[in-house]
Amino acid sequence: MKQKIVFATGNEDKMKEIRMILSDLHIPVLSMKEASLSAEIVEDGATFEENAAIKARAVAQLTDAIVLADDSGLEIDYLNGEPGVYSARYLGEDTPYEEKNKIILSRLQGVEGTARSARFVCAIAAAVPGEELQITRATVEGQIALEPAGDEGFGYDPIFYLSEFGCTTAQLTPEQKNELSHRGKALRRMREYLKNYIERTGE
Repeated sequence: MKQKIVFATGNEDKMKEIRMILSDLHIPVLSMKEASLSAEIVEDGATFEENAAIKARAVAQLTDAIVLADDSGLEIDYLNGEPGVYSARYLGEDTPYEEKNKIILSRLQGVEGTARSARFVCAIAAAVPGEELQITRATVEGQIALEPAGDEGFGYDPIFYLSEFGCTTAQLTPEQKNELSHRGKALRRMREYLKNYIERTGE
């Protein structure tokens, strides 16, 4: 059977990034919905790595495909690392990110310069048949912008400012973002492992 990758997400914006970065593996990369898989997964890990591993192992029980899962989020130093591993559920799972971003900006009102430091973090876990679970982690450092800007990204991208580029991650092109982002970096590290596996197994 031809090998494929199932990525444990239903987020289509995320899937676009993932497919772009993994395109040179030349095997299908499917979301859980596209693979007709469904699982109630409780992400109760204390770290991004633990949550990524929980998701990868849970979905791997449902398929013979290579399973990738990520857990990613925003850490704001002034807010003691919030929202952290709760980034997707911060202020309520159904709260729109536009509202989350407004509230974060209001909590940082009057905070200036390096005190607005923050980072995006991504951990990716790979559950590959017959192999030990693999995990990669990457970060991108920045700070919280004074106001939202840009419409290329999603989630917290409009308020995450990269001083070396003079813009938020939502103002980057998709190609720039994939090159610089926490998910892009972690995926490229995982891609090397997957390439070796695919070559070794002759898939």
